Amino acid sequence: MLITLHGEKTGQLNALTQIDLGDYRFGFPVRVTARTFAGEDGLLNIDREVEMSGPIHDKGVLILQNYLSALFAHNTPLALDASVVFEQEYHGVEGDSASCAELYVLLSSLSGLPLKQGIAVTGAVNQHGEVLPVDGINEKIEGYFRICSTTGLDGSQGVLIPHRNRRHLMLDSKVVEAVANGLFHIHTAEHASEGMELLSGCAFGAADEAGVYPPGSVLGNAQSTLLAYRRACQISGHHVPEHSKSGHKRVR
Repeated sequence: MLITLHGEKTGQLNALTQIDLGDYRFGFPVRVTARTFAGEDGLLNIDREVEMSGPIHDKGVLILQNYLSALFAHNTPLALDASVVFEQEYHGVEGDSASCAELYVLLSSLSGLPLKQGIAVTGAVNQHGEVLPVDGINEKIEGYFRICSTTGLDGSQGVLIPHRNRRHLMLDSKVVEAVANGLFHIHTAEHASEGMELLSGCAFGAADEAGVYPPGSVLGNAQSTLLAYRRACQISGHHVPEHSKSGHKRVR
């Protein structure tokens, strides 16, 4: 399994997942990546296209699409081609607990801001950007901790989990000891903006009355990219429709 536990990467992040065998459940990280381009097709969920994505995961992706639209489509539809995928996943994806990670890699690709690879993410996001609690939180954390311990803890690794999952934590003593010694960290977030600021080290950004985000912020950089995409589409003569051929509203 290819996994990066150090440094920073753009459009790439480790998501926390779990395998449930009925009488045994364990967690492990999976790399999530995103690419963005000028275009008119919106967000492509590669796992869905090859029928490896379950309905709950599809729902989570559609929700984050609408959250992106709420952030950037104040005045005009988005001119965007984007793809998101779970790398090295061969058995299918289900659940919405990776929607935060998918949102972060999309924003990273749009803004050009790299994300900290030592921090793995779990959490669902709603249409208002709130981070929702997820299942299997202890197994996910312990699975990622085992991989980090195998390669060597350096104090930069940790997890980002929903704030509402704090009361569900009941971790192995090795994890608790590492956290107490500052070798492993457990971060929480109530809103997607908090997680993106932690992973990128940049302010998320708040829109002014005209819907413009501050330069240098996560959303400001992403908005500049989207405006460049729109100009590129206009120059090339592409029309940006409001709906896809299937009738579903997509991110533009």
